[in-house]
Amino acid sequence: MHSVEANGASIPALGLGTWTLKGKECSGLVAEALRVGYRHVDTAAAYGNEEAVGEGLRASGVARDAVFVTTKVWWTDLGAADLRRSAEASLSRLGLDAVDLLLIHWPNPAIPLAETVAALNRTREEGLARHIGVSNFPTALLREAIALSDAPLVANQVEHHPYLDQSKVRAVCEAAGMALVGYCPLHRGGGLLQEPVIVEAARAHGRTPGQIVLRWHVQQPGTVAIPRTSRKERLTENAAIFDFALSEAEMAAISALGAAANRICDYDFSPEWDPA
Repeated sequence: MHSVEANGASIPALGLGTWTLKGKECSGLVAEALRVGYRHVDTAAAYGNEEAVGEGLRASGVARDAVFVTTKVWWTDLGAADLRRSAEASLSRLGLDAVDLLLIHWPNPAIPLAETVAALNRTREEGLARHIGVSNFPTALLREAIALSDAPLVANQVEHHPYLDQSKVRAVCEAAGMALVGYCPLHRGGGLLQEPVIVEAARAHGRTPGQIVLRWHVQQPGTVAIPRTSRKERLTENAAIFDFALSEAEMAAISALGAAANRICDYDFSPEWDPA
């Protein structure tokens, strides 16, 4: 599977998102994803499923070092002591000695970013995380985090799909050698998959609309997609995106949908997003 090289990390360009997946459903999907070729699994302390993800990793039979595992520290746990405790608890639940990538899940303006980034760096220095990064950081905060970090940050995980133009965040990531990891890559509710430009490309390439959108993601420089699915049959479909390419015209037509500026994940604790 194609990987994105980002400041020393080699991140598989397609990962399994596990938000909302729980228990046996979650562990079964993780194990099946690894069996069909996925090598990247994304979870978070806040998802309440790290134990199930760990069970899936072990049940898959795939060697630990062959899988890129990401978890995240929740925005209320970004004080130095809390972040350390969160990272250790995540490892305990996952049954791992280290994660490949530890992210700040959401920024918290009530806790100094310098304290959080220093604590994040310590988890790397002490071997709890092989790489570190952030999630849901708009450009100003991202630049600040990059400047504060001793070790290079390897990723900013953000909502990313054709209905949301993330070119400003992408530009900062690219300049810093970071990956942009996109969650909700297929948007939600199916409307995106019925867009004429996507349906036409699917017909032209003999692919599903979902495969076209995921191909659009991974064909962009430094970009990773982590679709979540609850259906095992969808895993194989999602992974079959590395043996064809969209034309420049198809890429541009899909990217033009970003004019919709349709953001799904916006909460009362969200940062101030970059203007559209």
